[in-house]
Amino acid sequence: MQDKPGVLLVNLGSPDSPQVPDVRRYLDEFLMDERVIDIPWPLRALLVKGIILNTRPAKSAEAYAKIWTEAGSPLVHISEQVQQSVQTQSTIPVELAMRYGRPSIRQGLEKLQQQGVNRLLLIPLYPHYAMSSFETVVEKVKAELKALNYTPTLKVFPPFYNHPRYIEALVENTRPWLEEPYDLLVFSYHGIPVRHLVKADASGKHCQKVPDCCNTPSEAHKTCYRAQILRTTEAFVKAANIPQDKYRVTFQSRLGRTPWLQPYTDLELEVWPAQGFKRIRVMCPAFVSDCLETLEEIAMRGKESFLAAGGEDLQLIPCLNTHPLWLEVLGEWVEAFAQEKVNPVVP
Repeated sequence: MQDKPGVLLVNLGSPDSPQVPDVRRYLDEFLMDERVIDIPWPLRALLVKGIILNTRPAKSAEAYAKIWTEAGSPLVHISEQVQQSVQTQSTIPVELAMRYGRPSIRQGLEKLQQQGVNRLLLIPLYPHYAMSSFETVVEKVKAELKALNYTPTLKVFPPFYNHPRYIEALVENTRPWLEEPYDLLVFSYHGIPVRHLVKADASGKHCQKVPDCCNTPSEAHKTCYRAQILRTTEAFVKAANIPQDKYRVTFQSRLGRTPWLQPYTDLELEVWPAQGFKRIRVMCPAFVSDCLETLEEIAMRGKESFLAAGGEDLQLIPCLNTHPLWLEVLGEWVEAFAQEKVNPVVP
């Protein structure tokens, strides 16, 4: 059989519009994912369909309306531009899908199937491993392949949190925002429940059980979100020469009352001004595309609370989006797969 490689890029997704019915439909799909809210289905359905979907869609719709553009969802539009750019660099088919919403993973796979692709590279557009992001994409792709009776050889590009070229792109993207004086650089990563960290440790012997577990070498780090975001931060500050006292790591976007990774970005924004950090820059490396969590949660609500607490200036550093170097890096990874060159894995 003739070798026919192809690529599927997968990002988070977005509602079709900022209208309440579309937002409700999107949240239903998102929150009913067993890897997002990891409780038994009956309880998850009661929580999501019986409580959350009765109140949250209207509030979320207001937030989406604030960031919506003529081109639609920023995340989807940016992702489409990324796919188009990578396709122009590549000799093989490159399709785009969203884990939730449209274009769906099934739609992306159907396009590749129609083009005869029999060797497939899946690139989840998440730098770090988490069951609610990277893992759910991989499992959804496998499920849809089975449902379609589509059997290409599947290779999953691993989390690229410390890949030298990713760090290089991150530094170059951020550089212009650090040229003016600032007091603090904030790495605001998307939060996850602490229990997700524990579940991701297949050994059951390292996470939360070994002192300073994220800085103690272990195979568990291959699926440890917190360990990986710390490695991203360390690599970035070293490459960008950021002094130890000039940056902080925080976590945003928590949901519910169970323990999530701390410290919380929103609470820290309210205390930093009193500590003398009046001018801050915020970057969100858990995302490669700007979205609700960056544009509304940080650049709007976060900035408002920071200024109200006595801060003077908060600037959101854009995600990688369509930065030329990031597009170049993605193109290199895709072409390496197309040519069956060196395995495109994280060192």
